[in-house]
Amino acid sequence: MSRIMRFHIITIFPNMLDSYFAESIISRAVESKLIEIKTYALREYTKDKHRRVDGKPYGGGPGMVMWVDPIISCVDKIKKNLSRKKNLKIKIILFSPGGKQFTNTIAKNISKKYTDIIFICGRYEGIDSRVKKILKTEEWSVGPYVLTGGELPAMICVDTISRQVKGVLNDENSLEETRIASHEIYARPEIYEYNKKKYKVPKVLLGGNHKLIDEYRSKKQNKTASK
Repeated sequence: MSRIMRFHIITIFPNMLDSYFAESIISRAVESKLIEIKTYALREYTKDKHRRVDGKPYGGGPGMVMWVDPIISCVDKIKKNLSRKKNLKIKIILFSPGGKQFTNTIAKNISKKYTDIIFICGRYEGIDSRVKKILKTEEWSVGPYVLTGGELPAMICVDTISRQVKGVLNDENSLEETRIASHEIYARPEIYEYNKKKYKVPKVLLGGNHKLIDEYRSKKQNKTASK
């Protein structure tokens, strides 16, 4: 029996993630106990009477910075809850536009090496830098752009890593990185007419010659990669 992969997501907006994880492949993987996803409402771990988790930055500047204490308290609680589990391997991730670019290769390695991934979702101007130092976190980026918070990157990473967990995909050939696949794909009908113009499926895909099909897809794949 394969081990379960557990994801822990720390956020001030836990409800934001519910609808995505309740659908499709991720939902089925949770039901099949191949993966487990838990969200943690950060405001429940603050000592502030107004349930605040952020404050003004030292040195001035716009926006607010998320405090150290609520995040450390939440991570400590997660680790305590996991302490009875056997063979634990935990990795803690912060999201940052300047972090390591997240890739399928990273997802594959993570799925094999770790049992538990803790994602810390920042907001506002970001997270106090002492969190990274105390928890020895790794910083990931999902692209060369800035998002409002870490929730979207967390969903992307959970989805990508989950696909690498054995049994999550019914057919392991669905992993695009393990086969020749191009972004140019077709299904029925063979000929589609729109505004008096006919759009046809390339003949090579209709002939059943898998060597020629692979060559065609490889050329398309390389052409896309070179753009």
